[in-house]
Amino acid sequence: MKIIKSALIFLSIFIFASCWNDLEIEGNFGTAHFNLVDQNNSPQKFPEIIKGKIAIVGYIFTNCPDICPLTTNNMRLIQDELKKENINNEVEFVSISFDPEADTPEVLKKFAEIRDLDLNNWTFLTGEKTTTDSLIKEAGVIAVVGDSTITKDGKTIYYFVHTDRISLVDGEGNIRKNYPGSKVNIEEVVADVKKLL
Repeated sequence: MKIIKSALIFLSIFIFASCWNDLEIEGNFGTAHFNLVDQNNSPQKFPEIIKGKIAIVGYIFTNCPDICPLTTNNMRLIQDELKKENINNEVEFVSISFDPEADTPEVLKKFAEIRDLDLNNWTFLTGEKTTTDSLIKEAGVIAVVGDSTITKDGKTIYYFVHTDRISLVDGEGNIRKNYPGSKVNIEEVVADVKKLL
């Protein structure tokens, strides 16, 4: 009987511990340093701007016709839910453009303003192409220029085929979980944020 009790206690502890910490490290921004600029054209260092805070990071380009607007809207919904839970101030939101040639600070600012995003804890970042390419590679995001078309006025419009992703990053710069940005479960992200608080 004592053996069965001991086994049940051990099993209970094991199950509890497994459920308690199910956000394993999937990647790390901690050792990298990326010099970027934000939507206000102010220099920013990533991941330094999120150190010590939980971050929700999305990867976008503003000419995206489908995934990126959905990802951005889902990040806004996450932000709204965190406000309702009164923990929004514990979290930073970051959208990183992988199309810096088109996504200047001014373009990013307009992208945010058109969507009426709360920029109190949300930063849009862009920079040199080599820098943004290195950054998204660290995140495990792939973005490849796909088909392009030429408009009547001779302007080339191109799109990216890219990873659909939002990352949950802890205060040490560790990527704790990745989600499909365009179809993320908002409640799941909020619950995962709470686990890191």
